[in-house]
This record gives sequence, C-alpha cells and structure tokens, in this order.
Amino acid sequence: MSTSKIIRQRIWSKLADVAKPDTRFHLNFGEVIPDFEGSEKATDKIAAMDAYKNTKYAFITPDNCLVDLRRRLIERGVPFVMSTYGIYRGFLMIEPGMVPKGAELYAAWLDGMEHFGKPVTLEEVASRGKFDFMVTGASAVSLDGVRFGKGHGFFDLEWGMFTDIGIVDEKTPVVAVVHDVQVVEDKLVPSETDILVDYIATPTRLIPVEKRGKRPYGVKWDLLEPEQIAATPPIQELQRLRGLA
Repeated sequence: MSTSKIIRQRIWSKLADVAKPDTRFHLNFGEVIPDFEGSEKATDKIAAMDAYKNTKYAFITPDNCLVDLRRRLIERGVPFVMSTYGIYRGFLMIEPGMVPKGAELYAAWLDGMEHFGKPVTLEEVASRGKFDFMVTGASAVSLDGVRFGKGHGFFDLEWGMFTDIGIVDEKTPVVAVVHDVQVVEDKLVPSETDILVDYIATPTRLIPVEKRGKRPYGVKWDLLEPEQIAATPPIQELQRLRGLA
C-alpha cells in the first residue's frame, strides 16, 4: 500500500469523529472532502491573511469545508471560479451581482453554485487573468505542504490545466483548509503531480509552510486514462487548444 493511502486511512479514522456528514456521500471520505467542526474558525484564519484581503480573482474547490469561504467571497463581491464535482461539468464562476442579497449562503453550497453560478470554459477562465488566490480542502496535508485529496487527483489536474494556460504559477498562494486531525507531521516526498501548499488553515492555527518545494507544471498527459479525458470537458478543450485532439 502506498504512503498516501496509509496516511489517508489513518486520518480518515480520526476525521470521522469531527466530520459533518455529506448529504449524498455521508462519511465516505473517498468520494467527498467533508465539512468539519470548526471550519468557520479555519476560514477566519484565511480572512485575516493579506493575500485574501487583496484578492480580486480566486479559485475555490467544491469541498464542503469551504462553504463559509465561498459565502464570504460572495458577500465581498469577489469573483471566483469553482470546479464542479469531479470536473464532470467543467467550471462555474460567481461574479458580483449574480447572487441576490440574503442568498449568499445558499449560493455557496454546491447546489446553490449550480443554480447561481455561470458555466465557463477554460478559455473564459483564462480571459480574466491570473488567479490571485487558491483554496482547497484536503484529506490530509503535511507540515511541509504535501497535500493529499480523496485519491482521484482532481486538484492536481486543475493545477495542471491552469499552469498550462498561464493563470497560476509558483507565486500563486495556495491554502489548504483542514481540521487539526488532518495535519500530519510525517516527512513526505511529493509525487510528480502533488501540489504543495503555502499555508494550512485549521480551526486553531494558520501554519505557513517553510521552504516549500517546487510545484509541477502542466498536464501529465501520459498519466491520464482515455475514460478520464472523455469525462472531463476542460481537458478536451485544452487538447483542442493545444492541437492534441
């Protein structure tokens, strides 16, 4: 069994005690990164960051623990992009004026994002310029910034697409939001697709990652199965843009 699988299983056993069940997947952590007790306090840690305060355009993953962050961005009128579950329907964008006052929390939920958000292509995402800030959930994250997701590689794939079109790079601040039980002290060696984060936000602390390693660049086409390409519209779009299809 790989190191990442061992760590996921170890963390998931602890996470079950603090996680909030998903409406569809309950506590199946292989299919959903859950919300957890104290996620609003973790969001408070992010809200105090200068990088957050200065953000004009952000990318937020569809993880349940980021509902409060998405709500705050909507209230502040900060445009942001979110991937749909599994990237199966590409990306959604929320811009100022799209959510009626009082509906911010509903809009921040995944069903609300589907209702209020605007489907956007990869080209449309890129036309707005670089992301100032990226926030993701995680199954586990190490103090040296190595992040593990559910095991499907969606965030790694999104990062690959975004680096390919030039809207994120080594300087883009990336924050992982997790419960304290999801922070691991093991010294981990990242794979060729693992995205290292700059900060870890938990209910009790904001942890800066010291001496973060280099992040990967581009989509690793040789690692993608034909079925995954067929199920991911933005990957198909990128193929067309690069003359690969």
